[in-house]
Formats: sequence, C-alpha cells, structure tokens
Amino acid sequence: MLIGRKKEQKTLLGLIDKEESQFCVVYGRRRVGKTYLVRETFNYQFTFQHTGVAQGDYRAQLHAFADSLRAAGLKLSNDPKNWYDAFDGLKQVIINAPAGKKVLFIDELPWMDTPRANMIGALELFWNGWATGRREKDIVLIVCGSATSWITKKLLKNHGGLRGRFTEKIKVNPFSLAECEQYATVSGLNVQRRDVLELYMIMGGIPYYWSFLNRQLSVAQNVDELFFSEDAKLKDEFSALYHILFKHPENYIKVIEALTKRKAGLTREEILKSTKLVDGGSFTQVLEELQECGFIRQYVAFGKTGQGAIYQLVDNYTLFYYHCIRKNAFADENYWTHTYIGSEHNTWMGLAFERVCLQHIGQIKRALGIGGIVSNVCSWSNSGAQIDLLIARGDNVINVCEMKYSKDPYTISNATADGLQLKVKNFKESTQTRCAIHITMVTTFGVEHNKYSNVIQSEVTMDDLFSL
Repeated sequence: MLIGRKKEQKTLLGLIDKEESQFCVVYGRRRVGKTYLVRETFNYQFTFQHTGVAQGDYRAQLHAFADSLRAAGLKLSNDPKNWYDAFDGLKQVIINAPAGKKVLFIDELPWMDTPRANMIGALELFWNGWATGRREKDIVLIVCGSATSWITKKLLKNHGGLRGRFTEKIKVNPFSLAECEQYATVSGLNVQRRDVLELYMIMGGIPYYWSFLNRQLSVAQNVDELFFSEDAKLKDEFSALYHILFKHPENYIKVIEALTKRKAGLTREEILKSTKLVDGGSFTQVLEELQECGFIRQYVAFGKTGQGAIYQLVDNYTLFYYHCIRKNAFADENYWTHTYIGSEHNTWMGLAFERVCLQHIGQIKRALGIGGIVSNVCSWSNSGAQIDLLIARGDNVINVCEMKYSKDPYTISNATADGLQLKVKNFKESTQTRCAIHITMVTTFGVEHNKYSNVIQSEVTMDDLFSL
C-alpha cells in the first residue's frame, strides 16, 4: 500500500495525459521509496522496464539491458555491442508495442553510466533524435536514481543535448511524522505516538528503514536489533548511504563530520577551516548536494544577509550514527536498551527532538495559526544566548521557539522562566527589533501550567507535529 505521495502520483499520472512525449526524472536519497512510488503508480505495467546493475561494469550493464529488452518481447540472439545498439533495441520494442502511451521506466540510471561507455550520448540520441520526433508522441520515459551528484550533474544540470529536455522532475522526500504513523498502522505495529517520534528521531522518514521493524519487539529492542546486534541489518548503512548517493563521498563526509561538532551549525568559512577543503565550485557543489538530499539545511541568522548563511546537520539517521552508533565502542549488542534511561540517552533525545521540529516547521506554523502569514524561519545567537528557532512574521510578531523533549508535561521552573526572559531581553537589545516577541514552547506533551508558565504566549505539542 502506498502511503502519502499524492502530489507525486498526480504528477506521474499526468504524464499520460500530455499531448507531447514526456521525459521525467525521479530522484531522492537512497531508500526513500522512489522505485516503489513509480511501480505502484503505474500498477507495475510498463512497455519496458530496467534496473541498472549495482557496481556492474560496461558489459554487465549491457547484458542486463539486453535481458530487459528480451523480457519486453524483443528477440535478441546477442547482447548489444554498445549503448547505441541497446537503445536501437528499445526503439524496436516501442515500435512493436500496441497503440497508446508507452511507459518506459529505467531505474538506477547512474549505475549504467560506466567509464567511457557514453551511455548519456546514446540516451540523448534516442530521446532527441528519435523519441521526440515520432508522429505518435506516445512515449513517457521515466528515469530514476539515488546517486544525487550524478543526477544533478548529468541530468538536471546537463549542458549538452539533454539540457532543457525534461518535462518533469520529481523529488521524493522522506515521510513526515504523520506518514510514518500511517505506515506503522498499516504494518500492524502496536506503537504510540511517542514511540513513532522516537523512531523518527533515529530513522527519519525513510520507509526502507521502517520496513524492518518487528511488531513483536519494543522500540528499544527494535533499535538494538537493527543497529547494534551482531547481524544488524542497518549496521553498515552509513557507508552504503553516502557511497551510493555521492560518487566520491570523502569530502561530503568531511563536511558532515565538521557539522556534528556544533549543534547550531557552521558558516561556509568555518566548514572550510574545519575540513581543510579548498574553496571553489566543487566545494559549493558538495554543500548544494548535501542540502538537496536533506542531510543539511541552510539558513540565515536573524538580521544577517545571505552572506552569513549557516549550514546545519539535520538528517536524523546521520545524527544518530555519530551520537550513538559510533559511540558504541564496546560493541554492546543491547546498547540502546542499556542506555535507555541514562543521561546520555536523554541528551540525545533533546537534540534529536529539535531536529524533528525543524523538519516540521509547516506543522508548527499551522498549530500557531500563522500558516497563511508570510514568515521567515531563522535562528539567532550571541555570546550570552542562543535561539535555535525564530519565526519572524509579516504581522510584526516574532515567535521565539523553545523546543524541549520530555516524557511528561514540561514543567517551567523559576530558573527556566528567568532564562527565557533573559534570552528575549538579550535578543531585543542585540537586534533592536521593534516586533512583539512571543515565547512559544514546543514540547512532547505540553506545558504543566503553574505560576511560571505565564511567561509563554503559545504552545505546540507532539500531536501538532503529526498533522498532515
């Protein structure tokens, strides 16, 4: 059963109704559900479908493509000699197909682009020289891939024959909290919202990760089983994730490691200093592609210009890897269960909850009733205080959001109230803002109302984050 993806499905099905032949690129990070989306949308009915061979060489790729041509009904005695011959075979499959739209699905296209094979040149000739010239205008070509750097360079920002040839591009994003809750329900997982939230903190909205959850185990047992046991299915996911997404992942990982060292993030100059990478176009590409994949976010501190952009690590799984998996120095197979009620676990939960909130800004705005108001999301800090989430609104109000994870309703103490008021005072004096300041608490189970809780103007709870 397909969860969510309504907009993406509408776009894909809309390709069938277009008068001209269509070329669509579907992309997104590894394991996010791109292939499943396309197959489910078209009910697994394709004139031709093919998947590139992971780590396959030139001959292996051509042999696999030939097998797909045969599966589509083409009689081949020998494998194609090159990609031009291979796409000639695809032309014949289309010619032999019944009248009507021909949906072609080529998955993991980046794997097919082996050195000196000129697969892209053959694809360009197939599309520009033949497919778009057919009187029938009946071809819908959908290509898909996880290798973001390849997709960006060779397709989305192609400067050759494919430039401007795409009629649609669809980025498949991770699930939201609400969609993960739907997935858990459909999968028969007996979990509460706090459980879904904790699992989201660890795995994000990656459906593939969620598919491994065992409904007979607790959350802690599932986490140990997936990440820390001797034969854990996701033990080596970090290396696989970055090596598949990026052709040369070393510099990408250097940037990620630098960003793990400061919660609020780093400027471009600070990242360069920490990583010792060379400034230039290649470094810009690393930052852009990490942002495109959702590993990092770029934001501007309150009152700063675009020149002062800050990059912050926000990917849930990557945060979990650096803060927990890599710290399991003694290879404890029950690491998560053993640390479940400890201070280290609570510290991580607080950090991870903040990241989940930043991934659900739209839900926070709707809960505050400001979804329709123009606003700018940013942060602010000086030597005396730090605010991780500011919502500067077009109606001259700034929501100072304090994000706190708690297993019970959050209690604002005298010290907490004083700290919040001091933070606002520092912010006003430093920025000289004339806007009204509203303190907003974003918590799991709301705020326990007492004599100090009137320091806040509004609340957002975990349930609000689950809204669609």
